[in-house]
Amino acid sequence: MKLNEIRENEGARKGRMRIGRGIGSGKGKTGGRGVKGQKSRTGVSIKGFEGGQMPLHRRLPKRGFSNVLFAKDYAVVNVGAVQKAIDDGRLNAAETITAEALAAAGLVRVARDGVRLLNKGSITAKVAFDVAGASAGAIAAVEAVGGTVTLPAVEAVEG
Repeated sequence: MKLNEIRENEGARKGRMRIGRGIGSGKGKTGGRGVKGQKSRTGVSIKGFEGGQMPLHRRLPKRGFSNVLFAKDYAVVNVGAVQKAIDDGRLNAAETITAEALAAAGLVRVARDGVRLLNKGSITAKVAFDVAGASAGAIAAVEAVGGTVTLPAVEAVEG
């Protein structure tokens, strides 16, 4: 075999359908678009259009808000996953567990705004956590086995 003899397998690439090229092609005349009307033409965008009546998405009132600018995006870790990592030897229970340690153990991909500890699963090891957030249940579960959870001090916002 030579480089100039290399060919794709038969049928590996399918040619594009040429539409609007006569009725013998099977995609002639209307070109697969049915007949007449707005949807048979190009550049159609009628999602939500109700024939001139006020569309439903505009009749309903607006509610709530999106706190995208200031919302914290925490990476989530469950206490059960931490216990499994300790049992597998990926985490050292004697050291304080931080976001960097969790990332090194493969429990967190990107720490983003920090790590939040949640109470899913069970923990049996006495562990000290230094994380950005934790649920009340997770704190209770860690402290029940003699561990500690250190959270950053919440700063009072003056306004």
